[in-house]
Amino acid sequence: MPTIKEIAEMANVSRTTVSRALNNSGYVSEEARKRIMKVIEETGYVPSEQAKSLRMKRTKVIGVIVPTIKTETSGRLVSGMDDILSEEGYQILLASTNLDKQKEIEYIHLLKVRRVDGIIFTATNENEHLLELIQKLEIPFVVIGQEIEGVSNVLYDDFHAAKDVISLFIKKGHEKIGFIGVDETDRAVGYLRKRGYLDEMKENHLVVEDNWVQKGIFDIDSGYQAMRKMIKNSEEIPTAVFAVTDRLALGATNYLKESGYGIPSDMAIASIGASEFSKHLSPSLTTVDYNNEKAGQEAAKIILSTIRNEQEKIKKITLDYRLLIRDSV
Repeated sequence: MPTIKEIAEMANVSRTTVSRALNNSGYVSEEARKRIMKVIEETGYVPSEQAKSLRMKRTKVIGVIVPTIKTETSGRLVSGMDDILSEEGYQILLASTNLDKQKEIEYIHLLKVRRVDGIIFTATNENEHLLELIQKLEIPFVVIGQEIEGVSNVLYDDFHAAKDVISLFIKKGHEKIGFIGVDETDRAVGYLRKRGYLDEMKENHLVVEDNWVQKGIFDIDSGYQAMRKMIKNSEEIPTAVFAVTDRLALGATNYLKESGYGIPSDMAIASIGASEFSKHLSPSLTTVDYNNEKAGQEAAKIILSTIRNEQEKIKKITLDYRLLIRDSV
């Protein structure tokens, strides 16, 4: 095991810079931080005093990594975790990656050297490097939202939830149904929800025009722009649109209203997320509720059981969902 001095030499930085990076204190340039994390990953370095602490006792701290702290989903997940963890005397050390793949890897390393007893990770994109790192970890690890082999998962049924939304549209008489998704490297939200849409359309022998399928990036404005492209580029516009998140649906709704379309008289719209604002929109938004608080609670229960050696190393849970039918359909 290298010393902190050797880590500094290999990363071509000072020992002080390494210490700042490990303790997440003081300024460290992004370039230097990446070099340090790369060396730590390659060497498996753990500070000697922290390694000793890991052998002797628990810290009663669980590291939680979320893609962003700006959404209700993350807040509900963390709230659910805290309901369970706080009762057992555990604290949460929260990290937000802001959808940066490199930060996902860096935070896992940082939480490991900060001696957390376990890590709960809300995954977004597929990342082979990240997958290899997670599978090599020697501390309890739970992933929420994406199925990753070799670790415990708490999953949502994205495929069937999407199919149910499209089925609802069809039952209401819609045959021309558009889709606003995200990048398919996000397997759950990007790939599985799109696959549910396409499969349900195919099973009902309905055509999907190329311009009816648009892509956003998890924010309101991209939903607005995706809806604009769908309308502007389609010779025949859909009568219903499925957006994979409430924020995308809100952006799409804003464009439709500004352009003089009635909802649902001209265009029905539905999504997944059950955000607080969804029921206060006019008209209220039809959406799927995944019960994120429960997802957080289940992840916390798994991490505690793993820490106590009360269960098999790997456990997978797929949660139920509710389709909330409101005025937008």
